[in-house]
Amino acid sequence: MHCILFYDVVEDYLERRAAFRAEHLALARVAHERGEIVMGGALADPADGVVIVFRGSDCAAAEAFAKADPYVRNGLVKSWRVRKWTAVIGESSTTP
Repeated sequence: MHCILFYDVVEDYLERRAAFRAEHLALARVAHERGEIVMGGALADPADGVVIVFRGSDCAAAEAFAKADPYVRNGLVKSWRVRKWTAVIGESSTTP
């Protein structure tokens, strides 16, 4: 099963993220090494959000990641949400 973590970020996100980027990326790398994060990154043009795709038996890892993320804890993220995603094409996809 896949889950997508969506962040809606503050207007000056790109300027403010530098102070927290190393900690954010370290958290993401550990989750990736555990097999939880498939891929992730910031949206561009405009840079108004972040999308991180998780894989697991439920969405608990995505929710735990958001709660621990320094971007969330330090106010760079206005809101976040997790959605289950039925991937039907690609590696580790689910056929309905």
